[in-house]
Amino acid sequence: MSSVATSALQSDSPPSASSASSGPAALRRTSLFELHREAGAKLIDFGGWEMPVHYGSQLEEHEAVRTAAGMFDVSHMRVVDLLGADCRAFLRIALANDVAKLKISGRALYSCMLNPAGGVIDDLIVYFFAEDRFRLVVNAGTADGDIAWLTRLTRERFPALRVMPRPELAMIAVQGPRARDLVWNVFPETHAASAELPRFAAAVCATAFGEMMTARTGYTGEDGFEIVLPAASAAHAWCALAAAGARPAGLGARDTLRLEAGMHLYGQDMDDTVPPTDAGLTWTVSMDENDGPERDFVGCAALAAHAPRTQLCGLLLQGSGVLRSHQTVHTPAGDGLTTSGTYSPTLKRAIALARLPLAVKLGDAVEVDIRGKRLPAKVVKLPFVRNGKTLVDLT
Repeated sequence: MSSVATSALQSDSPPSASSASSGPAALRRTSLFELHREAGAKLIDFGGWEMPVHYGSQLEEHEAVRTAAGMFDVSHMRVVDLLGADCRAFLRIALANDVAKLKISGRALYSCMLNPAGGVIDDLIVYFFAEDRFRLVVNAGTADGDIAWLTRLTRERFPALRVMPRPELAMIAVQGPRARDLVWNVFPETHAASAELPRFAAAVCATAFGEMMTARTGYTGEDGFEIVLPAASAAHAWCALAAAGARPAGLGARDTLRLEAGMHLYGQDMDDTVPPTDAGLTWTVSMDENDGPERDFVGCAALAAHAPRTQLCGLLLQGSGVLRSHQTVHTPAGDGLTTSGTYSPTLKRAIALARLPLAVKLGDAVEVDIRGKRLPAKVVKLPFVRNGKTLVDLT
């Protein structure tokens, strides 16, 4: 990667003031807020941010992502750069997944960050750019706590490391089967850097909108890019993407899309009281014998001491009804609980993620308590939908 491509990641200057400003009831706003309001978006409080839930039709926004291209303002999520010679050694302690897997510049890894009891402080994506430069993208609602936690750990273990939040950056997710071509049309400078980019990798290059990171990651089950760019250029970029055919989409469509794709939502499908091994995230925990004693990551001992107690499965309601979080699931092996639920626009059925006893098997018939009525459901393998294709048997 050229020095131009990595300059933002190795900057020694402190970040500029946040692009977010105070709104009603002290809600924070992204640099795209005025565009959302002008577009007639329905705005809600989401983790302390005033964010669009939809722009008129959540179903149409969902469908646009599945069939063409939609875009989401995800600037409320926090970009945090980690700078210093001991980045890799530190992250091997701070994260449950092992950044030793990241060997090629630009590659990314999904991981949980745990507390000593093994609960999930946050789930995040970490990008490797150089041995002294990594980048984290953390959730909006946990960002302040994440930064405080990481800062405390660096001071205790690797005091020369620098944890640098980047509030001067914005983030736009463009998702759908036409998303990558659309991004290249609007930002032609990114094509050469990202045309051969594998999934879960990122490239950084200079563009007319400023230095831009295009990451082939997402939260919808569709292909596309998550774009990180200067907040000062975000409104111009958003308008250019809209003019090229990307449909603005809100948090409502983002939630139905991610649930169809079987993706977790922090605070619902896991939190700081739930270990990843009980939340369907065992695959994100690297604690095999090859890790050695230096991989004594935070929470490792707690996970080793306690066998998994539950599993996360998909539920497909057999008939009419609405699935939501915190509904009791009755199974022959004992009761479980839904963690997320919604109506699937793609399947035209109610679906849910549920934490169930380990003895429950795929295909089992269960019952979900909905307002005092036990309605039949089937346990199915996740995801429900991926790349526009239905992956579950609807019979």
